[in-house]
Amino acid sequence: MVNQFTINVGFYMLMPYLAGYLSGPLGLAGWAVGLVLGIRNFSQQGMFLLGGTLADRFGYKPLIVAGCVLRTAGFALLSVTSSLPSLIAASAATGFAGALFNPAVRAYLAADAGERRLEAFSVFNVFYQGGILAGPVVGLALTAVDFRLTCLVAAAVFGVLTVVQVRALPAHESGKERSSIRSDWRVVTANRPFLLFALVMIGSYVLSFQTYLALPMEARRITGSEASATVLIAGLFVISGGLAIAGQLKITAWFKDRWSSGTCLAVGMVFMAAAFVAPLTVARAGPVVAGAGLLVSAALLAVGTVAVFPFEMDTVVRLSGDRLVATHYGFYNTIVGVGILLGNLFTGTVFDLARRAGWPEVPWLALTVIGLVCAAGLRGLDRSRLQTSVFQ
Repeated sequence: MVNQFTINVGFYMLMPYLAGYLSGPLGLAGWAVGLVLGIRNFSQQGMFLLGGTLADRFGYKPLIVAGCVLRTAGFALLSVTSSLPSLIAASAATGFAGALFNPAVRAYLAADAGERRLEAFSVFNVFYQGGILAGPVVGLALTAVDFRLTCLVAAAVFGVLTVVQVRALPAHESGKERSSIRSDWRVVTANRPFLLFALVMIGSYVLSFQTYLALPMEARRITGSEASATVLIAGLFVISGGLAIAGQLKITAWFKDRWSSGTCLAVGMVFMAAAFVAPLTVARAGPVVAGAGLLVSAALLAVGTVAVFPFEMDTVVRLSGDRLVATHYGFYNTIVGVGILLGNLFTGTVFDLARRAGWPEVPWLALTVIGLVCAAGLRGLDRSRLQTSVFQ
């Protein structure tokens, strides 16, 4: 838990301000900024499967430590370099670091929690969201002095974390497989229930990511000024993170007491779909009413996301059959990563077209439909004989 909180503090104190640093003080062209950020995302999302595979073969702790070491080096390099090749190398290192430790952390937690996985992943998300909230605040104060200082402090955070993990994190056997990597990947790709679940859950990630894309875009559109937009966007993140931290454990317990895991996932997805009804109904209203609609949307999206997360993580373990758990997590993250990329491209395109056509309701309607379709898909998986033994 402390590991993930610290990872997020170190990461989010730097990443929200990286684009501004690259385009501002370093004076990089827009395409170069996009390349550096794109390389970081691809190095993480595209390499999750490799990171999970390595964790299953060499153990969870070594991969967690290796990821922390690599991110320490990547952030340190960002603080001293200004050439595009070096920036690309640093960005790739920070991204691949996430691919190394993210599947390992989740697999470690799932193995250590045993039958209490739901509760463990609920607490995990509290620490996870806490890091996301704290990181940008720390980073804002440091970046006001010098972004290079932010890079150095972030590197120091990961350096200290590396030492703590080496000394304090108990080693945990991953159930190492003697088969080849190709054979391991065949096991995962042949797991039809797992693949179906991952494909349906893409919708969950596309919707939850709108906290970073659609909602801020709409905030800028309705306010008309950067200062007002900044205040409204900050409110969105405070509501989202605050509800996740304060409500995660209670929401998980409430859902668990009433429904099966499959039903909990479907109901959580319905909440996420409902989150876009408010901005849909007030899309043509004034700034105050439209802004209130965005705040309601952020709140419902947070409730849906925290409702889904622990049941989602637990289901991945169940679908893996407790075999090659980190590899399954890695492949799962790769699938949803590709889905997020395509979903964001779709969302951004629809927003542009809708604004030009004078139909501001269309993007919100599209997002609502995506959520309802995915909820129906989860419900269908829950009812199928193929999935019943997994979800129940």
